[in-house]
Amino acid sequence: MGILIENIMQLTWQQGVMWLIGAILIYLAIKKDMEPTLLLPIGFGAILVNLPGSGAIGEEGVLTTLYNAGIANELFPLILFIGIGAMIDFGPLLSNPKLMIFGAAAQFGIFFTFCLASLFFDLPDAGSIAIIGAADGPTSIVVAQALNSKYVGAIMVAAYSYMALVPIIQPPVIKLLTTKKERMIKMEYKPASVSKATRILFPIVITIIAGLVAPDSVALIGFLMFGNLIRECGVLDTLSETAQKVLANLVTILLGITIASQMQAEKFLQGETLLILGLGLFAFIFDTAGGVMFAKILNLFTKKKMNPMIGAAGISAFPMSGRVVHKMGLAEDPSNFLLMHSMGVNVSGQIASVIAGGLLLNFLLK
Repeated sequence: MGILIENIMQLTWQQGVMWLIGAILIYLAIKKDMEPTLLLPIGFGAILVNLPGSGAIGEEGVLTTLYNAGIANELFPLILFIGIGAMIDFGPLLSNPKLMIFGAAAQFGIFFTFCLASLFFDLPDAGSIAIIGAADGPTSIVVAQALNSKYVGAIMVAAYSYMALVPIIQPPVIKLLTTKKERMIKMEYKPASVSKATRILFPIVITIIAGLVAPDSVALIGFLMFGNLIRECGVLDTLSETAQKVLANLVTILLGITIASQMQAEKFLQGETLLILGLGLFAFIFDTAGGVMFAKILNLFTKKKMNPMIGAAGISAFPMSGRVVHKMGLAEDPSNFLLMHSMGVNVSGQIASVIAGGLLLNFLLK
């Protein structure tokens, strides 16, 4: 009883706030089904590390050990990229390669936010914060670790939280920038035949090109494309299925609860954390807006109009963003089927966000 009272007396209001944050994340995961594989372990971990004298952290703590073994050296996010690559079907993109430009356009918010964040933070921290806009958790972790950012915990939580909140954040932004008439534009899908050789060569060629353009992105893009090569080669179906399900789920659980090791109250509850969350949201919104506005500009010069909503799928949140755009199209017109177009843009955004992270690393590590 004495130990219980002693520990209760050591409890701070800041730790209580972190319990509340953890409870909110768990609520969103369970009640709202928002990326439960991410938010539930992060939320539970936030409570775990904010217990007085928690044995989960510290020199002998298991979460500290997992952090040093899996995140500090970028291992977990890179392994997760193998699973993500195995999930991705580049067929819609290969059928219509021009969709690749939307993935590039949707990275506008990253570089705009980098300039803005540099007014408040050192350049390495500003670059780490800006990449949140890609809504790509693994890339955010790798960039923040490589740049030795002082705000890794806040950056990781912001990146994964905004990934989960894609269905809430993106629709209002898209509606604000488009008219009902634009959202009802139908895009005919005529899938071109994509040979097996093309599907196999694509991840290899992309890795080489990305490595030449942004050498620091090689690990990220390489693991992503390696996962896709496992999927497309046709001789490793069992490994492909394992990477998509068992490997991806296991690493996601470990990644989520390990991220929480950086959510200790004294580190997390700072004014800078709120600013980082705000700048991350700003980057995310402007990435979405950049893709939509790019599509609208293209429509000024083309006879065959595109639905500008597909530009919003150029962020890296795969496959959530592509599904959001498809559902919005159906809401405006039940016969408006945008899924293949939005998914083509979405997978191009996955590639573009990794390259954008590599470009930031190239610039800031020189």
